[in-house]
Amino acid sequence: MRNKFAETFYELGKVDPRLCVVVADISPAGSIAKFRQEFPGRFINTGVAEQIMIGMVAGMAQRGLRPFAYTIATFTLYRPFEMVRDDLCYQNLPVTIVGIGGGVNYSTLGATHHAQEDVSIACSIPNMNVIAPCDPAEVEAATRWCAQQEVGPVYLRLGKAGEPVLSANATTPWTFGKIRTLREGRDVCILTYGPITKMACEVADRFAAGGRSTSVVSVHTLKPLDRDGIAEVLARFPHVVVIEECAPNGSLSMRVKELAWERRATCRLDTFTLKDEFIHCYGSHEDLLAEHGLSTNKICVALGLTSS
Repeated sequence: MRNKFAETFYELGKVDPRLCVVVADISPAGSIAKFRQEFPGRFINTGVAEQIMIGMVAGMAQRGLRPFAYTIATFTLYRPFEMVRDDLCYQNLPVTIVGIGGGVNYSTLGATHHAQEDVSIACSIPNMNVIAPCDPAEVEAATRWCAQQEVGPVYLRLGKAGEPVLSANATTPWTFGKIRTLREGRDVCILTYGPITKMACEVADRFAAGGRSTSVVSVHTLKPLDRDGIAEVLARFPHVVVIEECAPNGSLSMRVKELAWERRATCRLDTFTLKDEFIHCYGSHEDLLAEHGLSTNKICVALGLTSS
């Protein structure tokens, strides 16, 4: 995902002089390094000064530029939160905040680098739009949209590296604010977003092995949420599952439950999120997810697809 964002931004930046990137104490690599080399006037590294990074992109947007603030998720959103809220969202400026390694992707770097509440926090800020692509192809589509949009501030949540392409056979194109069917089924629908979509597809395979046709739907835009699209899923499928790499409070799961109550849905609804706690576990991304109860086997056990 990170590489696809960099490649797409570089290609767009070659033809649109408004595009700029401001980073905070990260070493640019790949296409971002090429962008810095070819367009040094449109690349700024503020160092360990994330508040300045956000204030700077706010001023650039007011001058008619289309800036992207780019660094690790906790440092694009948590550390400069007041500036994100007041400088960007209060002013409703078309700035994209790129959070690399959302959720617990930066597993071995510890809690300071875990952004397990980032989606919840971003969705709670007025005027903030939130996008979490499921794979590199959705990253490209989202980046192209962000580079041209006039809607307002966007939190673009990305994985770190190695994510597979999952949307090649999607039945609908990527559209901001609309859910997207990656796999079509009849009996079960899994709602998901971000890199954990790979796990959702594995769970769908287990359902299919048991004879239940399963849809997988990318809810790539968390805000504004496609309430009508999700309501249609709740009405159409007898069983709906939500799988996400986010803390439960303010999560997609919470909002789907709220919508199910409002629409008096009669389907079975199961939700799987990160736990509402800090997990003191050192290990890989998969290790940390498993400690939070998010693994293909643990989810399948909870859904009654296997005994252990």
